[in-house]
Amino acid sequence: MSDDQPTDVVAALSDGAYTLFVADFADTDTALAAYEALKSIEDGRTLEIDGVIVVSRALDGTLEIQKATDHSTRHGLKWGVVGGVALGLIFPPSIIGSAAVLGAVGAATGKARELSHRKGLAEELQDAIVPGHSGLLALVSDPGAVEIRKALAKADAIVEKAIDKVEADEIKAAAEAARSEAG
Repeated sequence: MSDDQPTDVVAALSDGAYTLFVADFADTDTALAAYEALKSIEDGRTLEIDGVIVVSRALDGTLEIQKATDHSTRHGLKWGVVGGVALGLIFPPSIIGSAAVLGAVGAATGKARELSHRKGLAEELQDAIVPGHSGLLALVSDPGAVEIRKALAKADAIVEKAIDKVEADEIKAAAEAARSEAG
């Protein structure tokens, strides 16, 4: 496989009710284009996206949030807040440089520290976004693999982590609590 071909790395454990995708992109513009592609395919029936966030990872490993939208899913949670909790599950809040300025997303990363499965997720996914690259994190329920893969087609690498309903419910509950605290 040549260096310019996307590479998929897949790790799947659990009942597969939800999947956490972490896609690595060489630049932020490509990650933002993938974000827009995900927005265009979500219909809330056959494909439901519970959270998405776009970050850039500096060469020193710190993360800057590039996109944390207020797009509402069918259940009323915000993509950015749920994405912030997922981000906090994978990466230590101390390396998330812009989380504090994004209100509820910053609170969500703090809530993520309380979740029971954080260590396993972090170990599997924390190296998915290479320093100097940008990334997209998405929590998707009942993922339409073809549609998701098409939206993320320009990723340098994609890591999928199937998570069970309990883990997904913890992420969404932490996001809802953070959103409530933020007002």
